[in-house]
Amino acid sequence: MLNPGYPDFWVLISFLLFIGLLVYYGVPGLIGKALDKRADAIRTELDEARRLRDEAQELLADYQRKAREAEDEAKSIVEQARREAEMLAAETRKQLAEQVERRTKAAEDKIARAEAQAVSDVRAAAVDLAVAASERILKSKISGDAAASLTDSAIRDLKAKLN
Repeated sequence: MLNPGYPDFWVLISFLLFIGLLVYYGVPGLIGKALDKRADAIRTELDEARRLRDEAQELLADYQRKAREAEDEAKSIVEQARREAEMLAAETRKQLAEQVERRTKAAEDKIARAEAQAVSDVRAAAVDLAVAASERILKSKISGDAAASLTDSAIRDLKAKLN
């Protein structure tokens, strides 16, 4: 079947020689080492990719946790600000009511003092009129030094009693 005269024979011989040379120079080992090195490099890259993915997932979880914490903190700050605003509004209303009450009391006190002053002024005017009227009446009815002395003492007594 294989005859040295056929080209298939020489192709087979050359192929076997080529394979023999490849084996003699250790090409299959070199190819195996290159493939092993490439497989190791790919394995290392895959491990690195997994590590980076895990790290990214941890960072994402950390950022999500921080975002939730920041959101919770913002909510608590808003709630605290709302409570403080309510307390401030209540305190302001209380202070305003106290101030209105003080001013109302001050106005009432001022009115009461004005009334008392008016009553006092009216009494003083009435006393002065009564004294003047008494003096005229007494002068017209009593005459002389005794009348003047009696009139003066009566006027002093009257003023003291009316005040």
